[in-house]
Amino acid sequence: MSMLSLDQISQRSDVNEFKARKSGPYLEGNLKLLDCIECPADIMCCRFSPDGSYLAVGLCDGCIKIYGSNSAQTLYSLSDDDTNASRLPVTQIRFLTDTHSHGEQFAHEHRLMACYASGLVKFWHYTSGKCLHTINELRQTLALTINPMETHFLTAGASNEIHLYDLETKKMLNTMKPSESHDIMDGHVCRVFALQYNVNHQNIFISGGWDDTVQYWDDREKHSIKKFHGPHICGDALDIDPQHNHILTGSWRKNTVLQIWDFAMAVKIKDVPQDSLNASQLYCAQWLGKDSIMCGGNDLNMARMIDRGTLNTTGTLVDLPQGVYCIDNDHSPHQPRIAVGSNRFIYRLQSSKSN
Repeated sequence: MSMLSLDQISQRSDVNEFKARKSGPYLEGNLKLLDCIECPADIMCCRFSPDGSYLAVGLCDGCIKIYGSNSAQTLYSLSDDDTNASRLPVTQIRFLTDTHSHGEQFAHEHRLMACYASGLVKFWHYTSGKCLHTINELRQTLALTINPMETHFLTAGASNEIHLYDLETKKMLNTMKPSESHDIMDGHVCRVFALQYNVNHQNIFISGGWDDTVQYWDDREKHSIKKFHGPHICGDALDIDPQHNHILTGSWRKNTVLQIWDFAMAVKIKDVPQDSLNASQLYCAQWLGKDSIMCGGNDLNMARMIDRGTLNTTGTLVDLPQGVYCIDNDHSPHQPRIAVGSNRFIYRLQSSKSN
């Protein structure tokens, strides 16, 4: 593991010269590099803790590395006999808050959940490295999220089933999937890559995957309650802005890759134009504060920051070693920090625009 110097990531304004050089990662616009961490294996997912003090990074070999907010040193490393035996990727990470009790040792602090391509779902006390509980779903588990009250959690993956669990007991409460009717598509028909609750509706969440639909669910029901067609989601590219009740979707395809939708009406509001110089097929997309969007993908292996009002690109990190599989931000109200994962590198960025 190492930290790259700022000199190793060029920050140039001459786009044409950059295109000719193809010399490595390149920053332009209102993004500045805080640091760049090299991990021991390819990065599949990343997540800031709720207070922004930690950054957890899930690797393709099944290990989770946890870094401090201003440190390139590994503070904690999470693996056990299960993950070492399978050595399959970590596919999603979610931190739990430090105020919700589950009646176990270490229950009040420093906990996170992770799911794996092996089908495992693990609960970790990360400062001790202890695995508190393991669920084996016997499928590729690709997505994980927790409800706003932190009473339940959802998993999804290679099957068309979405499982609801009780967060305290770890018991499965419901399995949601399409009905057998051929007249209505009330669920997914293939892999699901993204899950997101709406904090304004405690039981309502949305999901997206390979079947080009975003499905709406009530976690007390068996089948989806409505849907809209369009997004081809292949990663963590589904987000909800609870203030405006807008959905952001990122699609892994050549055209109309980034779109904004009305949550209540399930209709498209607008397509976000591709960057004229740096188009990308998206694996990940996320609202960035109240004014911006952040997304990342492959083709030109780039991450892009977009002004929400003008839909203009305001910052880019391009010519990365591989596609961008994950992004996250620490949700700070002022110039949030952003993590971008590509190959073995986590680039920690921040908007350089003045408030």
